[in-house]
Amino acid sequence: MIKGDKKTADAFATSWNNLPEGSIYTLDQFEDWFFPLTKTDIDGTAVLELGCGNGSLMVHMLGWKPERLVGVDLGDSIRSARKNLRTLAVSNWEIKQADLVHFRADESFDFVYCIGVLHHLTDPDAGFQSVLENVKPGGRFHCWVYAKEGNGFVIAFVDPIRKIVSKLPWFITKYLVATPLAMAFYLYAKTIALFKSSQLLSKLPMYAYCRWISKRGFLFFRHVVFDQLVTPQTLYIKKAQVESWLKHPLIVPDSTYVLMRNGNSWKFGGKRR
Repeated sequence: MIKGDKKTADAFATSWNNLPEGSIYTLDQFEDWFFPLTKTDIDGTAVLELGCGNGSLMVHMLGWKPERLVGVDLGDSIRSARKNLRTLAVSNWEIKQADLVHFRADESFDFVYCIGVLHHLTDPDAGFQSVLENVKPGGRFHCWVYAKEGNGFVIAFVDPIRKIVSKLPWFITKYLVATPLAMAFYLYAKTIALFKSSQLLSKLPMYAYCRWISKRGFLFFRHVVFDQLVTPQTLYIKKAQVESWLKHPLIVPDSTYVLMRNGNSWKFGGKRR
């Protein structure tokens, strides 16, 4: 276990374990994260999530009818994950506390996904390797990371704040720092959403992302800002880095895809040989 990853997992657990019961995400958000994959790709398969947090994605994934679903997380957020999943009328799920970088299941999975985690690891390459090694031959994988492209404002102005406040007690970061920043972000995004899309407005910082997140309420904004600030480590991944991962010899070359999401992140995946 890498000490930095444990510290990051513990920091995120303070965020996940202080949320209301249930998934923090809407079904539309879930489906957007996983596109171009749909329920048809998941129905009846064995699925693994690496870095499951409080199970928010798993709640929706179970609606896609996998044969079984396993979630893995290093942090104490597994308590919230188990609590959230126990409210569902299904039992074909399991939560394991383990370091995803070194996790290797006894049996490989038809589908492995890792959403919003690789960019927080000390060694993202090792995290991606773990994704691949848990997929059975012929199976699929799907990941999502923060992009270097499109995040200039965050890297220049938010990340320096994160490096300072991530060392503070979580409740100070959440209520004295994240809350006022989230209020400003909320007003900015809602203002952008008032206007029709235009070439001029599209030049504003985080324009596409703001139009997407503007559909949510203030508490979700605060959750996003707090998540940005509470972690001791965040990387921003260039498209070239994603493309280099997808050249791995375990991956079927013509099966891969790389899609920009909301102007500031990468969705990518493919099939294993």
